[in-house]
Amino acid sequence: MKKNIGTINSMVRITGGLTLLAYSIAKMAKEKPSGSQLFVSMMGAQKVAEGIVHYCPLIDAAGLENTKIAK
Repeated sequence: MKKNIGTINSMVRITGGLTLLAYSIAKMAKEKPSGSQLFVSMMGAQKVAEGIVHYCPLIDAAGLENTKIAK
């Protein structure tokens, strides 16, 4: 897999993903888990994974790869 997001973008994705995970887990700890909370936690986990591997499948599918940014 080739990197298609840069380091700053990666760090933003990890931070945002961990924020979404923490929010959804806190909500699920207080209340019975709903479908929307599970969806938010899955999206947060996806963003963390994208940040760790420096690869976004949507950017790849859209053909928006920018080699200057992905260094």
